[in-house]
Amino acid sequence: MTDQAPTACILVIGNEILSGRTKDTNSGWLAERLTAMGIRLRETRVIPDDEAIIVSVLNEVRPKYTYVFTSGGIGPTHDDITAECVSKAFGVPWEVDERARAILRSNYTSDAEMTPARLRMATLPRGSELIPNPISKAPGFKIGNVHVMAGVPRILQAMFEGIASSLKGGPILLSHSVVSEVAEGKIGDDLAALQKANADVDIGSYPGQRPDGTFRNAIVIRGADRARLKEVADAAAALIRKHGGTPTDEPPL
Repeated sequence: MTDQAPTACILVIGNEILSGRTKDTNSGWLAERLTAMGIRLRETRVIPDDEAIIVSVLNEVRPKYTYVFTSGGIGPTHDDITAECVSKAFGVPWEVDERARAILRSNYTSDAEMTPARLRMATLPRGSELIPNPISKAPGFKIGNVHVMAGVPRILQAMFEGIASSLKGGPILLSHSVVSEVAEGKIGDDLAALQKANADVDIGSYPGQRPDGTFRNAIVIRGADRARLKEVADAAAALIRKHGGTPTDEPPL
C-alpha cells in the first residue's frame, strides 16, 4: 500500500534498552499516537549511546521521512549524548541555550545549584526550537524535522502532546479484520493473489489463540477508504469459505 500521508521514524537511544535493563514502551505509545493522527510510522530503531552510530543513523533517516522522533539521552550525565550528536549531525554548534537555562534555573533556589551536569540539559544545537516539559522542566527540542524527547515515558508523552498540534497528519489508517479457523498455510497463495490485486490496501495475516485456547487467524486489511476495506474484506471472507472456513467479520470502528 502506498499513499501520500506524512511518514515517521522513531529512534530509541540508550544502552539500557539494548541490554534489556530498561524495557522500551515509548515506541509503542508513539506508534499508536502517530497512527491516530494519520502519520505513517515506517521504521523504529533501537541504537546505543554511541556518537558515531547516532550521527550516522540520524543523517540516514532524516531525509527519508517527514518526521523523526528520538527518545532518550538528554539528561545530565556523561552518557546523555543525544543533543551533542544531533548538533554534529546537523553541523551546528552545541551550546548553552539561554531560554533552556532560564527554564532550568527556575527549578532551583540559587545559581550554585545549576551544576555543570544540570547545565548539560540546557546545552542544545544552535537554532533549536524548545519542546516544553511540563513535568520536570528540562526541555526537549526540535531542529529540522527531528524531535528530541526524554526517555522517561510520562515525560516523553507530555512532550509529545505539547507538539502534537504542530504535526501535519494525513488520512487516518483504518483496519478491517476477518477472523477464521483456517491456517495460513492453506490460504497463503490465495492471500498473496488478493494483495496483488488490491495494491491500494495492506493485507496481513496474524495467527493466534482465542481466550479458550482454540486457534484463530485474522486477516487484517488496512487502508484509509472504509468502502475499499469492506470490498477487500468480503473477498477475504470468500477466500476463507473456499477453504472450508467460517469467517467472522470485524469491521473498522
